Amino acid sequence: MVGVSLEGEKVILVPYMKEHVPKYHQWMQDPFLLETTASEPLTLEQEYQMHLSWCQDPLKKTFIVLDKDLVEGTFVHGDPHVEAMVGDVNIYMNDLDNLELAEVEIMIAEPKSRGKGLAKDAVLMMMAYAVENFGIHVFRAKIGESNGASLRLFQKLVSLNLSIFMWLCVYIKIVLTNIYGWCRASKIFPIVKSSKRQWTACKLCPRAREVQIS
Repeated sequence: MVGVSLEGEKVILVPYMKEHVPKYHQWMQDPFLLETTASEPLTLEQEYQMHLSWCQDPLKKTFIVLDKDLVEGTFVHGDPHVEAMVGDVNIYMNDLDNLELAEVEIMIAEPKSRGKGLAKDAVLMMMAYAVENFGIHVFRAKIGESNGASLRLFQKLVSLNLSIFMWLCVYIKIVLTNIYGWCRASKIFPIVKSSKRQWTACKLCPRAREVQIS
């Protein structure tokens, strides 16, 4: 059964399908991507097994990021559109002590699609989807200090009325405030249902060192 697809201004998020696995596996042979995602190389068979586990895990949600400029013909929901596949975006809801918190992760693997704002759109769409469908209020991103692109991405989110804090130099915690208002104003993803609910800032973990990025 194919899940929901989300369409934004620059990207379309589609469910991670088995047709995507060979290209994803190809990406994850790149030492740069392995380092920035803190991943280990897998065989193709292991990649298919990982795909299956992701799809079956209720605490994870994965979308493949399609670059709308690369979609051939008309987008069709349920079609993997491998030709436009450029990355993935994920949330992990593994903190059983805080069911309103999720880790968010983004990867734009194709160099030709970097620097176009795709990652920002994909992250915002995923966050709004998580708020509406899973009741997530707080997002955390784990970013290596050497991953300048991701650090710059989350710095940019400050201007979108999201509170962003550095956590022990390699963790970033995002406290969601009014993402729906921004998304409605920007018309970033017409498929996602809007909400009038406003989320108030959540207190950071007492162990966190609050250094605001500005």
